Amino acid sequence: MKKSLGAKALLYPVPVLVVGTYNPDGQPNIMTAGYGGIACGQPPLVMVALRKATFSYGNLVTRKAFTLSLPSESFAKEANYVGVASGRSVDKFAMSGLTPIRSDLVDAPYVKEFPMVLECRLVHTFDFGLHTQFVGEVLDLKVDQEAVTGEGTLDIKHIRPLVLAPDAQSFFSVGEYVGPAFSIGNTV
Repeated sequence: MKKSLGAKALLYPVPVLVVGTYNPDGQPNIMTAGYGGIACGQPPLVMVALRKATFSYGNLVTRKAFTLSLPSESFAKEANYVGVASGRSVDKFAMSGLTPIRSDLVDAPYVKEFPMVLECRLVHTFDFGLHTQFVGEVLDLKVDQEAVTGEGTLDIKHIRPLVLAPDAQSFFSVGEYVGPAFSIGNTV
């Protein structure tokens, strides 16, 4: 029997997304967000939800661009730090030891050390209660070369994305391969 936990916006797991923006002075800033994901496949759109109180919120609204860098499990400490520190008072890149890279396509930085990054141009915003959802058109997906297979698909074992159990406030790594999507259930 299942136990009711009430109305909660909860899915498992949640991707850990590090949002890159520039502040008004052009200094690179990053913050970790737990609300985000794919919005549409064609055109390629992703979304991330931020609270208005965050420093990155104003940066994103002003610059109309952002990046989403996906940290690997080996960068859990850094991903946590850039999510709890404020860019208003510290240089999160300097404090975390991470390296900002200027995007060639959008007015936002991304994290050099993280294996995957999406460079996004802001196309829509939606206000929902405590959060504003930012929808970005993906202008490019950059991935570490060793994480791309010979067929041109991504190898999750090389990316090793960090994921979040939001209610438990815990980071996890991705588990073992289970089977081929869209065909494993063809013969139930």
